[in-house]
Amino acid sequence: MDITQTIEPKSDQQNFDDYIAGPRTVTITEVKVVGGEQPVELHLAEYPGRPFKPGKSMRRVLIQAWGTKAGEWAGRQLRLYGDPEVKFGGQKVGGIRISHLSHIDAPVEVSLTVTRGKRAPFIVQPLTNTPNPAVDEVVADLMSASSLEVLAAVWEVAKLRGVAKDPGVVAAKDKRKAELAAD
Repeated sequence: MDITQTIEPKSDQQNFDDYIAGPRTVTITEVKVVGGEQPVELHLAEYPGRPFKPGKSMRRVLIQAWGTKAGEWAGRQLRLYGDPEVKFGGQKVGGIRISHLSHIDAPVEVSLTVTRGKRAPFIVQPLTNTPNPAVDEVVADLMSASSLEVLAAVWEVAKLRGVAKDPGVVAAKDKRKAELAAD
C-alpha cells in the first residue's frame, strides 16, 4: 500500500514536499507566463490545478534544452525531483530540480549560478521510453470515434491535454478521419 498521497501538501503549485517520496515524470499540457516572482507556470497532466513554477535556474535549463518557444512544450515530459540542497536567502529550503527531459538526444549541460560569483555545471539527461498515458487515452478515443463530429471533439480534447502534436496522436486522427470519410 503506497501512502505517498497522505503526505502531499495542500498547495496551488508543485513544491519540494511533493518530491520527498522520489522523482516523478510529468507531462506538460500548457505553459503560461504570468509575471511576478514566479513568472512561468508549467501546467501538468498529472497534477491539474497545481503547476510547476520553475525557478530561474530551471528555466535556464529548459531554454537551453528546448529553446525559447514555450508554446511548443505542450506534450513534452520532464522528470522532477526534490533537491534538499537548494538555498533561498542563504538558507537550505529544498527545491524542485529537473533530472531528465524528453525531446533531447543527448545530455544537456548548463552552467548555473550556485552562489554569487560562483557557477557550476548542471546536467539534464534525455528521458526515453516514457509512456504517456494521455497519449494512449486520446489515441484510443480517436480510434473509437463514431463520426467526424465526435472525432473533432476528441481532437479538441487532445489539444487541451497537450498531446495534439504527438506523432502517434496525429497518425491516429488522420487514419480514423480517412476511415470515417470512406464510410
